[in-house]
Amino acid sequence: MKIEKYPLKSESSLTVFEFVSEGPNGLIRKLIQFQETNQQNIYNLAFGDKNTETGDIDDLIVSNNGDTDKVLATVVAALYAFFDKYPDAFVYATGSTNARTRLYRMGITRFYDEMIQDFELYGLSGDDFFHFEVGKEYSGFLAQRKFD
Repeated sequence: MKIEKYPLKSESSLTVFEFVSEGPNGLIRKLIQFQETNQQNIYNLAFGDKNTETGDIDDLIVSNNGDTDKVLATVVAALYAFFDKYPDAFVYATGSTNARTRLYRMGITRFYDEMIQDFELYGLSGDDFFHFEVGKEYSGFLAQRKFD
């Protein structure tokens, strides 16, 4: 993606990433975690502000720092790094609220042409995954990296 990204810090397993959002509301620490699920090779993508007291992700806070595209591009950069280390993985993501899920869908739609060059994208509708289609509503998303 040709959008400016924030520098990422990660530990060696490349399952936890941290960066700092900069905007009108100040410097906000963000976390991206790829969490193993009970299904082999499927990871949950957790993302949000870093709680300064617990160190955990707060995925309900709305920081409105005016840098949505840069933040989404940074999350995608973490996806690339994660898939480089775990090429057989699938990554599942959904918002903590309907509004966040809609935001993720809009981000995927906005960068769809670039993303489908490197990722297989699926949307969750009901209990099933379907190839992602622009303009359709989904309750979750699944991505797998394409390797030629």
